[in-house]
Amino acid sequence: MPLHLIKLSVGTDSVADLEDWIKLKLKEKKRRGQKPERIHITRMVPKRAEELKNGGSIFWVIKGQIMCRERILDIRPFTDKDGIGRCRLVLDPKCILVEPRPRSAFQGWRYLEDKEAPRDLSRAAPGASKMPEQMRRELRELGLL
Repeated sequence: MPLHLIKLSVGTDSVADLEDWIKLKLKEKKRRGQKPERIHITRMVPKRAEELKNGGSIFWVIKGQIMCRERILDIRPFTDKDGIGRCRLVLDPKCILVEPRPRSAFQGWRYLEDKEAPRDLSRAAPGASKMPEQMRRELRELGLL
């Protein structure tokens, strides 16, 4: 059973914002001649890295709700220029919409057991992914999604 991470997507107001940011960063890497892979840097290396690499995802909290996920492809610890240990999470750049779920703010990331993870929206509510995000939020708040 895979293990996941959950993290706040700081500075984004919607899944579309996150997707646009990912596209921009990949385009910048390509322009600089770098390998166009999706990297998210964290301060801490997950102690349960092997479990995360075995089918895990990072679930993004946007405006107080878990809204989407990206699959974790690899975990690469490194030391930055100041000698501080950090971690590169290599992610599949495709954001997969999930069943919206409220989540209060926290710092850093947390582990998320597979049994506690929201279902992909395509399974939880077929057709809902075609709705505007604001409509999905409102339906969630009304308990209809």
